[in-house]
Amino acid sequence: MNGSNGSQEHHVNGEEKVVHHVNRPILNNGPKHRPFTPMRRCRGVACVAIILSTAFLLIVYLAPITTFVVRLFSVHYSRKTTSILFGIWLSLWPFLFEKINKTKFVFSGENVTPKRRVLLFANHRTEVDWMYLWDLALRKGYLGYIKYILKSSLMKLPIFSWAFHIFEFIPVERKWEIDEAIMQNKLSKFKNPRDPIWLAVFPEGTDYTEKKCIMSQEYASEHGLPKLEHVLLPKTKGFICCLQQLRSSLDAVYDVTIAYKHRLPDFLDNVYGVDPSEVHIHIRTVQLSDIPTSEDEITEWMIERFRQKDKLLSDFLAKGHFPDEGTEGDLSTPKYMS
Repeated sequence: MNGSNGSQEHHVNGEEKVVHHVNRPILNNGPKHRPFTPMRRCRGVACVAIILSTAFLLIVYLAPITTFVVRLFSVHYSRKTTSILFGIWLSLWPFLFEKINKTKFVFSGENVTPKRRVLLFANHRTEVDWMYLWDLALRKGYLGYIKYILKSSLMKLPIFSWAFHIFEFIPVERKWEIDEAIMQNKLSKFKNPRDPIWLAVFPEGTDYTEKKCIMSQEYASEHGLPKLEHVLLPKTKGFICCLQQLRSSLDAVYDVTIAYKHRLPDFLDNVYGVDPSEVHIHIRTVQLSDIPTSEDEITEWMIERFRQKDKLLSDFLAKGHFPDEGTEGDLSTPKYMS
């Protein structure tokens, strides 16, 4: 989900430049961790068929009741019932990842206590990072309340566009002159402290590739910013907008860093269970009082957080793990449906 968070792209002007080598984040061009067998193919197709059929049932038959009928009487209870149904359905994905595909989830950093209203920002290693945040939200009891900023083109997909509207995801065009008004309007509806929300933001605005990293490093060199190897320079306008609109009602801000073994996964790797073998999620709580208030200072603060992420990922590649592992345990099967 390469949802931009609303700021301008980095552009490099001028003559052709020397391209420097960039360390690959993981063995992205290496062999699959598990063989892609006919059994895995059949199992993956069956699981996705179940997930899609239940999604159709939820979106077509149940969600309109909670979205429109209940909302006539209470927006709060409309959101609550929709989030309960959404959470039950979403829990099928962590069950697929952890129980069926046997992907190991390793949580590290701080053992954060469950919070109702969270602004979460993370690095964007691959196209499916956003799906693994479900495993964190499930453990904290707020899976159905997670929301994303996503490309507006995804809001036009058959069936799923209807779901994105029901779950109140925030669409963006990746043009701040357009996105600013859209985001402010959407976020203004999330200010009620009675309504739980886990809003996930990917400040890089796109998933990591070597080509994008080279462009990011060239931009950094031209503007006196740190050259990062394992993340892209963050774009902060979207995060700043989220923070300004929700700051007074937030319970927590989570700084999340994601890494993988043994290969960066794509969506089909997820479905068939060939990769990754492990998902590592490092979490740090940020005190709201530690986040500046001016836009320029927030930008500097966010760049520093991503410099720290870059160091975390560099150490992960060298050592094979993040510091302070074991903050979350495995879930029992009934927990996925509770």
